[in-house]
Amino acid sequence: ETDILAAFRMTPQPGVPAEEAGAAVAAESSTGTWTTVWTDGLTSLDRYKGRCYDLEAVPGEENQYIAYVAYPLDLFEEGSVTNLFTSIVGNVFGFKALRALRLEDLRIPPAYSKTFQGPPHGIQVERDKLNKYGRPLLGCTIKPKLGLSAKNYGRA
Repeated sequence: ETDILAAFRMTPQPGVPAEEAGAAVAAESSTGTWTTVWTDGLTSLDRYKGRCYDLEAVPGEENQYIAYVAYPLDLFEEGSVTNLFTSIVGNVFGFKALRALRLEDLRIPPAYSKTFQGPPHGIQVERDKLNKYGRPLLGCTIKPKLGLSAKNYGRA
């Protein structure tokens, strides 16, 4: 109830022990960094550190593991989806100690979930604005994002 729990499927680079890779994922996605920074001595980071509390080999998959990481709630800003996801999945996916990394599961304590206000209005307001009823509303990223004329961008 005091931690956000994440399960990462990871494949360490050859020669990197799974325990080291799991600890590195926990550190890199919380308070750690790949280099020493001058601000390290300004605060005690122990209360904010992510901890890899369990590691399981994936059955039938060579050199793949599930790293279970706990993040203390004090690490995150209340009500900020952006802060939550940039912290947990921001920089860690480019980590050189890993050949592959995927977030498989994320458990958020109910008390923290309640800090999210949700959208300022509901689906009915969106349907009324768009005058679209009786079907799903879908969104997408238009590709290419550059180079379309205004007319074709509007059509897309």
